[in-house]
Amino acid sequence: MARTLYQWFAGSAARYGDRIALETGGVRLTYAELDALSARLAAELVRACDGPPARAGLYAARTPLAFAGYLAIQRLGATTVPLNPAVPGARNRTVAATAGLDVVLADATAHPPPELPAPVLSLDTDGLAAPLTAAGAADPDGLAYVLFTSGSTGTPKGVPVRHRSVDAYLSHVVPRYGLGPGCRVSQTFDLTFDLSVFDMFATWGGGATLVVPGRYDLLKPVAFVNRERLTHWFSVPSVVSLAMRLRRLTPAAMPSLRWSLFCGEPLSLRQAAAWQAAAPESVLENLYGPTELTISCTQYRLPADPAGWPRTANGTVPIGLPYPGVEHVLLDGDGRPAAEGELCLRGVQRFPGYADPADDAGRFTSFDGVRARDGEPVTGESWYRTGDRVAWRDGLLVHLGRLDQQVKISGHRVELGEIEATLRGLPGVHEAVVVALPGADGELELEAACTGHGLDAVALAKGVAAVLPGYMVPRSVTVLGELPLNANGKVDRRAVAGALRG
Repeated sequence: MARTLYQWFAGSAARYGDRIALETGGVRLTYAELDALSARLAAELVRACDGPPARAGLYAARTPLAFAGYLAIQRLGATTVPLNPAVPGARNRTVAATAGLDVVLADATAHPPPELPAPVLSLDTDGLAAPLTAAGAADPDGLAYVLFTSGSTGTPKGVPVRHRSVDAYLSHVVPRYGLGPGCRVSQTFDLTFDLSVFDMFATWGGGATLVVPGRYDLLKPVAFVNRERLTHWFSVPSVVSLAMRLRRLTPAAMPSLRWSLFCGEPLSLRQAAAWQAAAPESVLENLYGPTELTISCTQYRLPADPAGWPRTANGTVPIGLPYPGVEHVLLDGDGRPAAEGELCLRGVQRFPGYADPADDAGRFTSFDGVRARDGEPVTGESWYRTGDRVAWRDGLLVHLGRLDQQVKISGHRVELGEIEATLRGLPGVHEAVVVALPGADGELELEAACTGHGLDAVALAKGVAAVLPGYMVPRSVTVLGELPLNANGKVDRRAVAGALRG
């Protein structure tokens, strides 16, 4: 029978109660202590809501309360909706309103904004109510969490994920990466990023220790790995580029690492080579998966000898092959199977459809083995259209880019249309185009062009920053007299990019 997220944790708590489950900010909690703290927080939630909530927001980041709070919501059988204290209040208000939260559990030290559209239970870890003695009802078909991704229409899209999907995922990754007592695992992802579910529950599902970095540790990943004696590393590839730029990846610089996992954006062969040289005892894997397919759904393990590494035309590491239980097909522009085309996926890890069914339009297709058909009702047999262009190369899947205007910035999924909609909503703006261009280190950077009257580029950038997360704020905004058009009368994005880079 499929397990819920809390059951994955509780199993380890029963077996390894005196082992360290969490290290953050100088605090070390055993499995028994973390479980007890989550029980006390759960009791506070029940008291505040006159019973277990159905859907609870979590406004906290990388403190003991953040992780115990996540567990508290899960042990009640409720759905977790993480909110990010680091993003503008407007963003959190939109997410909270769209999610239909019953309550928001907030870390008092994070100073939750008073205008959230749900009752806020602001707590610290002292003076909590008596703990609950039992967990809530376990429903493997219920929703474990809802995460919100960038939406092309200007509104974030809610992605609900079932416990059954996460259970299939954890059943694969926990044994694959040898997670167990004695392992020390990095926690690099914000709780609003789906990869954080691996950080927490793959670690706790195996009885390992989750090690949370301090505020500036990810700027110095090598020092963090060595200071904390990490055995497992998981991050976006951008962290590798930062370490390369700072010249920290010296030979054998991270001898404690046994596993190095990367996901969230393309991993270049150059990045992989630099990291492997610095962690020569580490097995390196490249993972791929949209939030809709539950964290990650394909894998490729690089051979220990770089001489055996594949050479791809775009210089990226292959995304490999799908996990057990994940079906895939590549479809060309006519909806027919091809050796290169859009990657479509289904199976136990596929989400049931967006929180707003209107967002399902164009994202699902049916396929009879010959040709795909769009516009049919979403069922368990429907294929999710990832929008990623993928090709078979020497028996492996290789990611070639996107078929739309979605990009990855530091691993975060960004719809350029959402930023453009925000810019168009600012006073005086008539038209707006956002493009993603490679920076000096090869990482993508956002730049914007606007037309209108009385516009100030600095004020426009500040206007976006007041609404969207920092990773969605353009590095620069250029005011143009008009936007260049192509022969069809549409905005010529390539010409805009050329004008911005001049």
